[in-house]
Amino acid sequence: MVPVKPAGDGVYRVEVDGRFETVYVAGSADDAWAFWNGRVYRGDFRNEAAPAPRRADRTGTRQALSAPMPSTVIAVRVKAGDQVRSGDTVILLEAMKMELPIRAPSDGVVAAVHCREGELVQADVPLLELE
Repeated sequence: MVPVKPAGDGVYRVEVDGRFETVYVAGSADDAWAFWNGRVYRGDFRNEAAPAPRRADRTGTRQALSAPMPSTVIAVRVKAGDQVRSGDTVILLEAMKMELPIRAPSDGVVAAVHCREGELVQADVPLLELE
């Protein structure tokens, strides 16, 4: 079992291989969102099974990136036509006093941006498309 220590409201310190990681959790006990290391996990964390990470939706050759929860767009760091590399932060969101970077899941080209700074966005609504 992995040691978990509360560090604040919705903030936990998790010890992994001798180092501490910060995990942010929001939502209800049976439908929680956990944010760790640039990835968002959704599920019922009361059981011992590890939740599957959220993946970008694939439609043909395009990948649609969406917000993991209702949030505000703080920064859009790319525009249509920009090249991105896997792991690049393309959009920065804020929700529940947490910054949520949306990262490119793979190398590609930005096909379209569907949000702007200051906009309130809902969960699972496409914010950006990659080719």
